[in-house]
Amino acid sequence: MERIVEIFNGIYGDLGIGDQVISSFMDELVELKKEHFIREEVMNKDWYKDAIVYSMYVDYFNKDMAGLISKLDDLKDLGVNCLWLLPILESPMKDAGFDISDYTSVRKELLGGTTFEHLIDEAHKRDIRIIFDIAMNHCSMDHFWYQEARRNPDSQYRDYFIWSEDGRAYEKARIIFKGLCHSNWEYDDVAGKYFFHRFFEIQPDLNYRNPQVLFEMTRTLVEWKIKGIDGFRADAVPYIWKEEGTICENLPKTHLVVKFMRSVLDFLEEGTLFLAEACQPPKDVVNYFGDGDECQAAYHFPVMPRIYSALASGDKSSVIATLDESVTPSIPDSSQWFMFLRCHDELTLEMVTPEEREFIYGAYAKKDLWDFRQGEGISARIKDLFDGDKSRMELAYSIMFTLLGTPIIYYGDEYAKGNDEAYYQAFSEETGYKDSRYLVRGPIDWVDVEDQMSKTDSLTYQVFHMLKAMIAVRKEHPAFSRGKLEFVDLAKDENYNKAVMAYIRTFESDRVLVIQNLSGLKVGLSRDKIFEIAKRDASGKPSILYGSESYDRDDDDETIVLDSHEVLWLEGK
Repeated sequence: MERIVEIFNGIYGDLGIGDQVISSFMDELVELKKEHFIREEVMNKDWYKDAIVYSMYVDYFNKDMAGLISKLDDLKDLGVNCLWLLPILESPMKDAGFDISDYTSVRKELLGGTTFEHLIDEAHKRDIRIIFDIAMNHCSMDHFWYQEARRNPDSQYRDYFIWSEDGRAYEKARIIFKGLCHSNWEYDDVAGKYFFHRFFEIQPDLNYRNPQVLFEMTRTLVEWKIKGIDGFRADAVPYIWKEEGTICENLPKTHLVVKFMRSVLDFLEEGTLFLAEACQPPKDVVNYFGDGDECQAAYHFPVMPRIYSALASGDKSSVIATLDESVTPSIPDSSQWFMFLRCHDELTLEMVTPEEREFIYGAYAKKDLWDFRQGEGISARIKDLFDGDKSRMELAYSIMFTLLGTPIIYYGDEYAKGNDEAYYQAFSEETGYKDSRYLVRGPIDWVDVEDQMSKTDSLTYQVFHMLKAMIAVRKEHPAFSRGKLEFVDLAKDENYNKAVMAYIRTFESDRVLVIQNLSGLKVGLSRDKIFEIAKRDASGKPSILYGSESYDRDDDDETIVLDSHEVLWLEGK
């Protein structure tokens, strides 16, 4: 409790707001802990390290939560043990639910005759945890707070938002949705003032300088924790705190706000995941781990687009450089990176150089319609990005499952779902936004999935069983989720070393060597090097955990040949 008060004073002490403001809030927490969080069982506090995350829009996945419950056994069969539900809270749905109009309620159309608590119970029975999105920085214009604030200047909610007479403050703050928004200020005719927004103009930013906003948002997290939620994806956290003369990103008090929320959750009961959605350089993102007292997990945005660059160029250099400690500093033992092959809706290109952005965009943006944010993102599914080429899809997934942290599968990708242009057109007409991310938000056609899954030669069948096999191996080997990473060179010809991305993952007695040919050519590998690196004793030939038959069809006694885009996971001894 002392830590919570200390953090609060760090946020508001210089604003003249003292302990008396937080005393009643602390009393609330004490009573809530007594009522809801006196449990005898020991929590698995770092469960997120061993998670296989499945990211979905509930309605696009299977209509509603009742439909989701009916598919839980299938998800468990795939190997999923954590569901990340993209926005499910009440919303006018002008930004896919990130525009929240009520933080305390699930959208009624998503329930399907059941309750969210029932979904949580059914998932937990199958050892599947549930996390969901909550926008920390902003809400919808339709939210009660904003409607009261705009109508009544004397309302307590007026100070829940950021206002200006001329819309000139915070001029150094960049426009995030380039090409979709032209300013961070929007004039409200009812309020007679400009309000500040970092995302769409239908999403006013919350004013965390008002401690009541911090309390309200923290209460929201606590209420959902009581209902059984296992964690939160904290959306848009870098923008929470604003200071004049700064770019209004990653400010010290932003971190204190997050620490406050984490401290409250831990005071009630440890083990609730706080996942930072911070599209920032790793040297800035690691600050969201704090000293193990802030977010437990965060996405590694920069490595993701460089996976695509490596596959397009046949050169691993950019991936290795990104993971070098000079770029990606070490993180606390309790922390974890989360890995994906797109930021669910897009292949985001913010965290690369202009030259890399141009190269990746040129290699993968097959249609002008896929453009998002004027070249800073590509809206396309895995199947479309790789032209339905199973070998390149397998290579990309191999990297995601073995390279770093906790992997995330985007709904439908396990069935090789493609872009849905008809859905994009329908939604752009309905919302008025030419937001290309709707290309990848279409519903799963379960009739077609079932038909394709009955055909062993279909891409749908092959991709599903490919992912299922990879997940099964990963779950058996904690080296992938908790182990150290060391890159190694294995090509017999040094000229091909850049095309072979190989690394050893080690955790306690678990040891796995991963070898991946990024090029479209066959590459010869040194058998002696493979045996030397994979083994720690003379116990024989390392066995295949996953991969092709190349390992057993050598051209000669000293060489192992990997075909183009082949992968090989070997168990060390």
